[in-house]
Amino acid sequence: MAMNRQMKRMLQKQGDVDRDGAPAPGRPRQQQRPASRPTKERTGPRQYVHEVRGELRKVAWPTRDEVIHYSIIVFVSLVVLTALIFGLDFGFAKAVFFLFD
Repeated sequence: MAMNRQMKRMLQKQGDVDRDGAPAPGRPRQQQRPASRPTKERTGPRQYVHEVRGELRKVAWPTRDEVIHYSIIVFVSLVVLTALIFGLDFGFAKAVFFLFD
């Protein structure tokens, strides 16, 4: 059986193989039990709202100044990229019309 050192060590710790990597003699294999199905417990609306509020308390909300700064950065980026795309589109359109006229 071809296996790497890590796999061999793990199987040796479990007792599945001996020092040479051969299957361990006389060790009965456990039968795998079918996985038990988890019971579906539904939470009520009150419990759901309570848990949602608890999770929202853990959120690191930005301060007013951070929101203002991030909004300005997004707006400036939007204007710059819009102007860049408009300029490229205008330039390529002029170039194509120049070539085909």
